[in-house]
Amino acid sequence: MKYIFSEETTFLVTGCAGFIGSNLSEYILSIGYKVIGLDNFSTGKKENMNNFIDNQNFKFIKGDIRDKNTCETAVTGVDYVLHQAALGSIPRSINNPYESNDSNVNGFLNLIIASKNCGVKRFVFASSSSVYGDHPKLPKVEGVEGKILSPYALTKKIDEEYGRLFYEIYGLPTIGLRYFNVFGKRQDPNSVYAAVIPKFIKALLDKRRPTIFGDGFFSRDFTYIQNVIDANLLSCLSTNDSFGEVFNIACGDRVSIIDLYNSIAKELKSEIEPLYSGVRKGDVPHSNANISKAKKMLEYNPRYSFEEGLKITIKWYKVFLGE
Repeated sequence: MKYIFSEETTFLVTGCAGFIGSNLSEYILSIGYKVIGLDNFSTGKKENMNNFIDNQNFKFIKGDIRDKNTCETAVTGVDYVLHQAALGSIPRSINNPYESNDSNVNGFLNLIIASKNCGVKRFVFASSSSVYGDHPKLPKVEGVEGKILSPYALTKKIDEEYGRLFYEIYGLPTIGLRYFNVFGKRQDPNSVYAAVIPKFIKALLDKRRPTIFGDGFFSRDFTYIQNVIDANLLSCLSTNDSFGEVFNIACGDRVSIIDLYNSIAKELKSEIEPLYSGVRKGDVPHSNANISKAKKMLEYNPRYSFEEGLKITIKWYKVFLGE
C-alpha cells in the first residue's frame, strides 16, 4: 500500500515511545516522511524508539501533553497530528480516575487547541472500543453506544465529542479512530496493566500459567498493529465527509479469550493450562466491530488477519524475550 503526501510533509506522533506510537512513527519514517515525536515516558520507553531515534527525519520532544506550551511547540510546522498519547487501561482508570482524566481529557484539549491555532491539516486521534459500554448489540456500530463502564471509556467518549465540536465550531478537520484490542511488537508484557496477548506469550515462554479473567468465553476483535497504522494514514488522505466522525478500526471478527490462549499455546508448542479468576470491573463481555463505515469513508481494509498478525507477533516476542 502506498501513501502519497507532499515531499516535506511532517507528522506529529504523540506517545511516540509507546506501543502504537513507536510503530506508527517507525512506519512513517520508513516511507520517507518527517516525524516529530512527543512523549513524557510515563508509559512509553526510550528503547521503543531505538530503530528510528537517529533517523535524520525524526525529531524527539520530551514533554507532556498536559503542558500547553509543550503542545504549542510540538504542533508548530506540523501538517498532520496523529494523537496516540494517553493513559490506557480500564483497571488503571478505575484505580486512579484523576490521572486518566488529566492526561486523556485535559491533555487532549491542550493538543487540539494548539492544533486549531496552528492550522494543522488534520487532527487524527485514538479512541477506543470501550466507548460502547454495556450495549449488547454485536457487531458494534458507530452511533449505537450503551452506558459507559469505566473512567477510561468516559475519557475517550469526551475526546470524541471534543473532536466533533472542534470540526463543527472551528473547522478543524478531526477524525477519531476507535481501536479494538490492538496487538503487535513492542506491546509491554511486564506492566501490571499489560494487554492479554503479550501477557499470555510471556507467561508461556516463562513456563508459567497465565490467568484468564472470567470463564474464557469473553471475546475480542483483536487487531494487528499494521491495520491501525494504515487507518491513521488513510485518515490523513480521506475526504471531507469523514471530518468530525469516528470510525471502528478492527478486523471485523472476534476471538474468545480461551481460543486466543489455545492459538498462542499451539504456536509455542506449550501444554500449560491457564488459571481462571473472577471477571474484572469494567470489562465488556464481547467486542466485535462493524467496519463498514471505515471501509466506505476511509477506504480502510485490514491488511492482516488475526491469525497472520498473531504469528508475526509471537515470532517477534520470541526474539525480544530471548527465547
